[in-house]
Amino acid sequence: MQRRRRSRKRVIPGFGVGLGVTVAMVSIIVLIPLISIVISTLHLTFAEFITTIAKPRVLHAFWVSISCSLCAAVVNLILGVLLAWVLVRYQFPFRRLMDGLLELPFALPTAIAGIALTSLTVNTGWVGSLFARAGISVAYTRLGITIALIFVGIPFVARTVQPVLEKLDPTYEEAADLMGAGRGLIFRRIILPELRPAALTGFGLAFARGLGEYGSVVFIAGNQPYKTEIAPLLIYSQLQEYDYGEATAIALVMLIIAFVLLFLMNHIQVRASRRTSG
Repeated sequence: MQRRRRSRKRVIPGFGVGLGVTVAMVSIIVLIPLISIVISTLHLTFAEFITTIAKPRVLHAFWVSISCSLCAAVVNLILGVLLAWVLVRYQFPFRRLMDGLLELPFALPTAIAGIALTSLTVNTGWVGSLFARAGISVAYTRLGITIALIFVGIPFVARTVQPVLEKLDPTYEEAADLMGAGRGLIFRRIILPELRPAALTGFGLAFARGLGEYGSVVFIAGNQPYKTEIAPLLIYSQLQEYDYGEATAIALVMLIIAFVLLFLMNHIQVRASRRTSG
């Protein structure tokens, strides 16, 4: 019995070595670069830090990044849930092809995505020409930035919601239907509570990806200061001018926002796991 208990405790052989390698890799890849940003920012006094991030150009870049990322994340929340619902609940031709294409924003280099989206949305492009007839410009505007962020962010919501839908027991929906509940009521009272944690997690991931996105946005944005300049591009511009203090100060603000999002997503997941286990 004692031998069996010991063997059960040691499920993974070489746990100590594996844990050491994991901690080392996480430190090298994640922790050390993040700590270097904080250390670089310490060269600035608190007054200099506030002055740097409070510049009108910097504040406007923050506003463009946050507002466009938030709008794109809201659109991705709706479209991602709808896309996951169609892929899980319906059978139709080329379903597997559509499911595979959902991974395209992950596999496609962001620079290629940015060039393709820009060529499509300029006033002479296939999509941009349709909007140009109505007097709407897509490329080199915040609308174009939002479209690019929707493209790169929608897989986060769909792939987060899809496994939950696959595990959702349809008997509850059938019972509610037999009791006379309408489709809207069934979705609000039975399906939506199960999807909410996963959907909010996907929303947070899409929002965080949009905040830090550079390659797919830099071409379609136009990069006009006080209009379409995003925070990652401003960081790159300051690095080109060898202004490392201002660049790291802006990066630190983005890092804090990312950590807040990570904390909120973790909190949502913990609450959801406690509710399901309880």
